[in-house]
Amino acid sequence: MPQYLVAVYHPDDYDPSVETEATIEEIHALNRELIAAGARKFACGLSPAGNAKSLRAQPDGKVLVTDGPYTETKEHMGGFWILEAADLDEALAWARKGAVACRASGEVREILFNPDPKEATE
Repeated sequence: MPQYLVAVYHPDDYDPSVETEATIEEIHALNRELIAAGARKFACGLSPAGNAKSLRAQPDGKVLVTDGPYTETKEHMGGFWILEAADLDEALAWARKGAVACRASGEVREILFNPDPKEATE
């Protein structure tokens, strides 16, 4: 069954300490619903984008590590779910619930798996 990344975006100045108990409970309730439906594979929040480190491969083979997120935007990923869903429509239905519970915008992407031709194990 396909798996999907459901990302939640927060503004750069997002402060997780201001979340209300009601919002936190709504997110926990959605997680319980996802687990009961067998859809949730993994979920978590992320530290603020300002804590990120970005890596960029250089032409000389070295890797440049810089402070902050890779892209300069007004929003960054604040958390995500990895869901198993029959199709994109089902993943979007869950994502809509996530947008409401988190009171945030987001994104859904199918996770692509490229099997190792040598049948490597995890």
